[in-house]
Amino acid sequence: MSRLRLAPALALALAACAGASPRTAAPARPAPQPAPAVSIELPASAAQGSLVIGRTRPGALADYAGRTLRVAPDGVFAFGIGRDATGPLRVLVSVPGGGSGERLVDVTPRDWPIEQIDGVPPKTVNPPPDIAARIEREQARVAAVRTRDDAREEFAQPFVWPVQGRISGRFGNQRVYNGTPKSPHSGMDIAAAQGTPVKAPAGGVVTFADPDLYLTGGTVVIDHGAGVSSNFLHLSRIDVKVGDRVAQGQVFAAVGATGRATGPHLHWGMNWFDTRIDPLLVLEPAGKTAP
Repeated sequence: MSRLRLAPALALALAACAGASPRTAAPARPAPQPAPAVSIELPASAAQGSLVIGRTRPGALADYAGRTLRVAPDGVFAFGIGRDATGPLRVLVSVPGGGSGERLVDVTPRDWPIEQIDGVPPKTVNPPPDIAARIEREQARVAAVRTRDDAREEFAQPFVWPVQGRISGRFGNQRVYNGTPKSPHSGMDIAAAQGTPVKAPAGGVVTFADPDLYLTGGTVVIDHGAGVSSNFLHLSRIDVKVGDRVAQGQVFAAVGATGRATGPHLHWGMNWFDTRIDPLLVLEPAGKTAP
């Protein structure tokens, strides 16, 4: 047998002794692919006092400022930016077994006017202990209903004006009485006549209704879902009770001057849980001036 014909046979024998297949090599495993990024729709920036509405993949987990956000079945979620917040704000989203992603939202600062008012009666600036205790109890009751996190999306619809009138007090403005700084204004005041019907700016569930709180008088809170709520103060009449569902545009109360108010008007405030937000900013762009 020639040398040229022995070489292939020898090669096969050596391969068999080494345990290797003489015909095919083991198929290579594909390189692991990175998990796909989760889509997150958010504005690049938002003003202080804004309600921010985003969207991501249904079933995702979203986190903002250490709080797990409620993600609706269609992927919509919301959070509030406080009056004094600074950015950028980070929103993290993940899907079990499906990847993760994050988005940054810059915060646009706003100018907050400060008004100095002197000559105010001292008991008005610093109420006596019994009144202070009552105020604290009442405010705690209102704060408790703002902890709700209902699986509803009324917050995502365009809001409408609850009453027609001039804006007589703006969110975030601060007053200093007799040299004592007070908390910034927590909502928007709309001048209107006594008894003017008040309409729900968006649908929701009534979570608080009391006609006689010391500071705010007739008070109603409507929950719009996912921690977003509206509060209406100084009401002269309340037509709803806790647990009632209200539709957008439904009359539920009347303008008054109850509580500590100098004249009839509607105070409309909004919250995302304990974060106060500006009602003016939830109105449609074309409707951000009083009708």
